[in-house]
Amino acid sequence: MVSPLKHPDRTPAPDDVQLVVLDMAGTTVADGGLVEQAFDAAARSLGVEPGSAEHARHLAYVRATMGESKISVFRHLFGDEAAARRANAAFETAYGELVDGGRIAPVAGAREAIETLRAAGRTVVLSTGFARVTQDALLGALGWQDLADLTLCPADAGGRGRPYPDMVLTALLRTRATDSVRRIAVAGDTSYDMLSGRRAGAGTVAGVLTGAHDRTQLESAGATHVLGSVAELPALLGVV
Repeated sequence: MVSPLKHPDRTPAPDDVQLVVLDMAGTTVADGGLVEQAFDAAARSLGVEPGSAEHARHLAYVRATMGESKISVFRHLFGDEAAARRANAAFETAYGELVDGGRIAPVAGAREAIETLRAAGRTVVLSTGFARVTQDALLGALGWQDLADLTLCPADAGGRGRPYPDMVLTALLRTRATDSVRRIAVAGDTSYDMLSGRRAGAGTVAGVLTGAHDRTQLESAGATHVLGSVAELPALLGVV
């Protein structure tokens, strides 16, 4: 009889992490609230005027669900699939124009953190709730096309974005960087990032305070650690 493995569910220490899945906007990319500006354009395309009660309700939902796939947000807000797709197209166009206008920048120390992690042998994946066209615009504007080992958007994971675990698990399946979900670290600035990491079984789920949600929101959603920014992540993972 083969004896069972000892402690098969042991959570590895952070310095045992082999795969790091990082959010983009708010975590590695500072966009100065461009999501809300692009949402205004999307809302107007469906006749929802800024300043109206309906707009206020919609904006509150957008803020609460930061990190979620944007098409999923619009499906919830507008119900009808065709309307959701029109809103999403308007959002992606508006956000892309803002990116092209130089309205984004790296979070301080983000590029260096990614380079440090990769130099130490960690596999790094950048993920987003945006569509691929918007993610590519961000990567192009920052010159980050080759910064990470892999980039993922919801479409790459079968269409489901956060808070589902799909993008984190797709990162594992595509990179084959580790033999256990417990050796994955997820970092993001929203509650949905935390939920996604937890649901994927990641051993380290780090919230950062450079984006949408505060410490209480991140911890309530399951953060194992809360950092000032992603620049602190290499030290947490024992890479200094």
